[in-house]
Amino acid sequence: MSLPLLFSLAGLFPIVTKAIQSNHKPALGKIADVATAITQSLLPEQVTKMLQDDGPMREEFELALAKIDAEMTGVMLQDRQNARGRDLTLTKEGYGNLRADIMVVAAAMGLAGCLCCLVFYESSLPGEAVGIISTVAGIFGACLKDAYAFEFGSSRGSKNKDAQVATMLRHYEGAN
Repeated sequence: MSLPLLFSLAGLFPIVTKAIQSNHKPALGKIADVATAITQSLLPEQVTKMLQDDGPMREEFELALAKIDAEMTGVMLQDRQNARGRDLTLTKEGYGNLRADIMVVAAAMGLAGCLCCLVFYESSLPGEAVGIISTVAGIFGACLKDAYAFEFGSSRGSKNKDAQVATMLRHYEGAN
């Protein structure tokens, strides 16, 4: 896997950026392998230029990226489903999920602490500190949002997307 190649491709193809952000190593390796196989070059600058300038080559690469993205999404959905199944099994057996409870309480307390600091000490804090505390509060809020999304399921739009991805995966697997 060539990081310079992946970073140069990330500017042209959002799926590469998504794979880098999620640190999905198998997908990153496949992306680099496909790019070098299609262009038959190992030089990142040359690979990027060829994929940018050659329409058919770019189309072939984008199709390969779509398949890799579908695989990445399928793995992520399967992992999430396994985690939900684990939680349901624990609940049915009468056990709690202390780790998850601690995570949610810690995120809620962190958010409350940040908001309290901003409300009670904003006038005495420098602007940079207010910005940092606000950013940390946003992170804690995102953690709570993720916990609720995990616990109560996805939104309708996300469920529709999940169904479309599952259909794409079945078609992809049937083609191979």
